[in-house]
Formats: sequence, structure tokens, C-alpha cells
Amino acid sequence: MGKGKTHARPAVPFPIPLSSFPWVGVWVVVLGCATMRSMVRFEEPQLALEEINITGLGLTGGTLDLVLDVYNPNDYRLRSTRLELALDLEGTHFGDALIDKPLDLSPQNHSRVVVPVRFEWAGVGAGARALLDRRAVRYRLAGAVLVETPVGDKRVGLSRSGEVPIEKLLR
Repeated sequence: MGKGKTHARPAVPFPIPLSSFPWVGVWVVVLGCATMRSMVRFEEPQLALEEINITGLGLTGGTLDLVLDVYNPNDYRLRSTRLELALDLEGTHFGDALIDKPLDLSPQNHSRVVVPVRFEWAGVGAGARALLDRRAVRYRLAGAVLVETPVGDKRVGLSRSGEVPIEKLLR
């Protein structure tokens, strides 16, 4: 080789179009979703029974409203598509409730949710007596709520117990 001569590199067409490597786009989407899921953390909503309002009494039973305080601790809105609850008063099963209409729970906020319950006098014994005689009653709630989140639908089990005031006046 003589002086002044340079070696030429073979020509490589740059940039190489991404359409030549379709899997690159797939990996970008997969990694983006994985990163997003790890950044979006889900915390279960917190539920508290604030009061029980008697809304109707009859010969065979009655109706009452459970007034719930539901707190969404997440940084994003939750939408509940179904809420199922079983109510025990004074250790006796009193009734079941179902809400299958959408409930919107604002981020890091409390929402008041009213759940109607129908009950029959037969079999409620001590719970019914406490409902009529006392200003407060021991309760147990058990059930589940289905919520839509940015990372998919979640079924959250609910279980709470305590004592709650009863509004005696019929509405």
C-alpha cells in the first residue's frame, strides 16, 4: 500500500428503519406497560359503617339504609362496578345488600355510600330487638367490592365489625 491511500469502509445504510425490526416496537410496549404497572400502586379502599337508618317497618320485616364512609387512598379514581355485603346485627344475620350500579371514588377522598337492605322479622330476634330498643348496635359486615383500576379490575374482600348508632326515626 502506498502513502496517501485510505481504506474505505463498506457502506451501511443508516438509520435502519424500525419496520425492519417489528419486535423492537413490541418490546417498547411491553417494557412501558411493565414500568407503568410498577409505578401505579393499588391500595384497597377503606370502609366504615357510620350509621344505620331505619327507612321502613312492616308486619313481615322492614328496610334500612347502611351509611358507609368509603375512603380511596390511591392517587387515581376508582370505579366500583359491584358491591356485595352481608349484615349481621347483634350476632344474627340480618340481611344482604347488593349495589351493581357504578360508584365513583375520588382519589384520596372519602365518599358517602348508602346501601339499602331489606330484612324479614323471622329469624332476626336479638338483632331486631336491639334495632328497636337501643341507640347503637353491634354489627359485622362481610362481602366484596369489584373496582376498576388503571392496572385492571380488582376484587377486594370486605370485613368490618364494631358498634354503630341507629337513627330511630323513620324517613
